[in-house]
Amino acid sequence: MTRRAMLGLGVAALAGRAGASRAAAYPSRPIELIVPWPAGGATDLTLRILCEEAAPLLGQPLVVINRPGAGGSQVAPLLKAAHADGHTIGQVPITVYRHALMNAVPWNPLTDLSPIVQVSGTTFGVLVPAASPFQRFADLLDWGRANPGRLIVGSTGVGTTAHLAMEEVLQQQGVRYVHVPYRGTADQMLDLASGQVMAGVNSTGFAPWVDQGKVRLLATFGAQRSPRWPEVPTLRELGHPYAVHSSPWGLAAPAGTPEAAVQVLHEAFHKAMFSERHVRELARFDQAIDYLNTRDYRAAVAATVEREKRLLQRMNLLKP
Repeated sequence: MTRRAMLGLGVAALAGRAGASRAAAYPSRPIELIVPWPAGGATDLTLRILCEEAAPLLGQPLVVINRPGAGGSQVAPLLKAAHADGHTIGQVPITVYRHALMNAVPWNPLTDLSPIVQVSGTTFGVLVPAASPFQRFADLLDWGRANPGRLIVGSTGVGTTAHLAMEEVLQQQGVRYVHVPYRGTADQMLDLASGQVMAGVNSTGFAPWVDQGKVRLLATFGAQRSPRWPEVPTLRELGHPYAVHSSPWGLAAPAGTPEAAVQVLHEAFHKAMFSERHVRELARFDQAIDYLNTRDYRAAVAATVEREKRLLQRMNLLKP
């Protein structure tokens, strides 16, 4: 071997070691976290605490970038357009995947996003006015079957988790009802408390109304009872095993992000989410840890998409 060839091999080896060193140095700069909700909301506030807990573990600051709009789906095209190097990630609610099933969009969350870790979810409940004769969820079902098409139920909007959760239960139970979609919790709760609608499904924005005795919580859609309302049964307990909905959310990176970077992010956020400070912040908004590792989170997302695809098709909400 010539002297020049030996020198070339030496340079190549040094370059290889330098490249490996650079790869091992991830993250090498601040990480941007896209939050598709306004600053100051519950999700934004809990995520900022999570980032503060994760930053020392990553050795780099985490910068929250708020990009609200389109029901939280703005995160998908922004992640699709970002460099897949692990320095841009986003908070991804399950509604992003549903939005793509219902609307023609130039992105596919199943192929354009790389799930990292599932963090938490939301408590959903079935509520009735305080003066309602329905004392149990079974009372509502019995009345609905005996009065086809007369049960009036409000939700937070067409195609939302609240809508799909109630639709699935009532459809399975053979109850025909009138659906009233609302754009916000306040309007829905006002109409529910005054008896304009007979029942409502909502996330924990209903808590103050329950605490003030204006509405009554009949059941929740959680896998376990809510720590805040331990006396209220879950729908699964009441014989509806499929009725488990929490609108889970997690963190994702652009598709193509190196698995080594995904693993680093998973480990940091996994440890950070169980910190006392973060758990306490979630509890302020009636949320709890709903952790799934990278592999299980990816599988859960795919399973949820298939389940909702079938339900949306039955409801004529699946895009052509």
